[in-house]
Amino acid sequence: MGELTAMRNPRRFATWVTLLVALTIFAGFARTYYLKALFDTPALATLTHLHGVVMTAWVALFVVQVGLISSRRVAVHRKLGVAGAGLAGLVLVVGTATAVAAANRALTMGPEPLAFLVVPLGDLAVFAGLVGFGLALRKRLDFHRRLMLMSCIGLLPPAVGRLPFMGSAGESPWIFFGIPDLFLVALAVYDTVKHRRLHPAFAWAVPLVIASHPLRLLLSGTEVWMKFAAWLTS
Repeated sequence: MGELTAMRNPRRFATWVTLLVALTIFAGFARTYYLKALFDTPALATLTHLHGVVMTAWVALFVVQVGLISSRRVAVHRKLGVAGAGLAGLVLVVGTATAVAAANRALTMGPEPLAFLVVPLGDLAVFAGLVGFGLALRKRLDFHRRLMLMSCIGLLPPAVGRLPFMGSAGESPWIFFGIPDLFLVALAVYDTVKHRRLHPAFAWAVPLVIASHPLRLLLSGTEVWMKFAAWLTS
């Protein structure tokens, strides 16, 4: 109960962070998905549509869950958490299938799609780790809340890279990885200043998530990854 009382203002902060993430995702995919009817963009495969529906459902559920905590409706939050665990699994399954299918369709352009496949699959691995630990530690509210919020921010790279005003800069890892990393650092700094200590969840998760980005790029050009990616798309 003390944790819940102490986190009134941070709850409000978490709400704003979650809404900002949701708006960024909407803006990034507006032309190619949410407002597709208004723009002359290529048709989407059925699997891609399913991926969009599942990801939208996850983000919407996350916004609702944060709102429930902000309004102190913890019992409802916990009940929806059961459905959320199943939806998280669906995010991983459909997301992986979509990434592999997209790489398979683009193989006519050369080996680059196989190398790039490490980016979306890496995002899904980070998501799985943060959500998995967040759910496992759901009785440790301080860990659960922070890990789940970081998993939400972890969804940003694909959306950031597609923001209309980014142009070709959105294709740079410095942009589509860098901006979400700044979100993570800002969240950890705010939390640390607020509580006058660095929480262990941020102490290990933020460095690992940030380090995964350059490590993925290094892995993408290796023979081991290319063989693995070729096997996935075969």
